[in-house]
Amino acid sequence: MTQTTISTQTYPEAKSKTATIYRMVMPNHICPYGLKALDLLKRKGFAVEDHWLTTREDTDAFKTKHNVQTTPQIFICGERIGGHDNLRRYLGFKVADPKATTYQPVIALFALTALMALAVSFAVYETPFTIRAGEWFIAFSMCILAMLKLQNVDKFATMFLNYDLLAKRWVPYSRIYPFAEGLAGVLMAAGALNWLSIPVALFIGAIGAVSVFKAVYIDKRELKCACVGGDSNVPLGFVSLTENVMMVAMAMWMIFAH
Repeated sequence: MTQTTISTQTYPEAKSKTATIYRMVMPNHICPYGLKALDLLKRKGFAVEDHWLTTREDTDAFKTKHNVQTTPQIFICGERIGGHDNLRRYLGFKVADPKATTYQPVIALFALTALMALAVSFAVYETPFTIRAGEWFIAFSMCILAMLKLQNVDKFATMFLNYDLLAKRWVPYSRIYPFAEGLAGVLMAAGALNWLSIPVALFIGAIGAVSVFKAVYIDKRELKCACVGGDSNVPLGFVSLTENVMMVAMAMWMIFAH
């Protein structure tokens, strides 16, 4: 049985813009795409007739009646638009391709670690702009990058084996790498056990930089980067090379500075 509610909110263009949405609202499940579609319609000024599909039987009957495979389903002025993605297209919004390459995860990561480093510098030295802030930025970045890899070590290792020169010769290295990166990052953030963190960072950073440079700039291979984990759509190239060069630079800096 469906439940229907009419939006009581008023919008400037509501008189000429009406929509009907059928979405799953069950005791143990409320469809998130239905909520997103309902919110989008309201924000665009539609008067919305909201039909709830409260049981699996209701949902299956609705799908059969309208010959559709999924819910929610949106109708605008009697015309079936489709689901949430189709609604976004209808309203002129972009729909993200889950398989498309993107740098967004890397941009978010480095932006956040930079802010973290500035914040810690301010807390310790009462100014965000210190040399130590630069060291923390690299160390925090290493830690977060390692954390993303450690979410699913097997997926990371599988992707890493596509291009890392040492991992291809000794497969266990592909699983050791994220632990080594995380260890070096934590020790460098603390400024502790430099005798351990510096050689580890130099070793994995140098091999990684050479591997990426060979795969991308010599062999001209188009691969996905394992730098932010095995589910990444970040293309292998500048970002992964930067990650490894940062580790080498940090290690070299610590040799001379400490």
